[in-house]
This record gives sequence, C-alpha cells and structure tokens, in this order.
Amino acid sequence: DGERDVNVNETFHEQTDDELSERELKQIEADDQAIQTILLGLPEVIYAAVDGCETAQEIWL
Repeated sequence: DGERDVNVNETFHEQTDDELSERELKQIEADDQAIQTILLGLPEVIYAAVDGCETAQEIWL
C-alpha cells in the first residue's frame, strides 16, 4: 500500500554562532543584507506586513 501515513517527529535545534563555521556565518550575514535590501524597496504598507515574518512561508500565508 503506497498511501500509508507516516508519522514524522519534527525537531529543530537553532545553532549558536559558536556552532557555525566561518563560511556559514558569512552566508547568514549576506542573506541578512540581501533581505534588508529587498525590504527597503517595498512600499511601506507591504514592508509593515512582512517585516515581522521569520520565514518565507509566513509571508505567503
């Protein structure tokens, strides 16, 4: 039967800066700068709606 439900336990561990490599830290910084650049180009009403979102999924909900 190919249509069985599979239970998956979700776990998440937010890494601290000490647990990240130098490359990962640089990527996070670059991502943050890119996000800020995009947000600066948005109209104020849209910026206010998405600024508090932590994930892309939240923006689209």
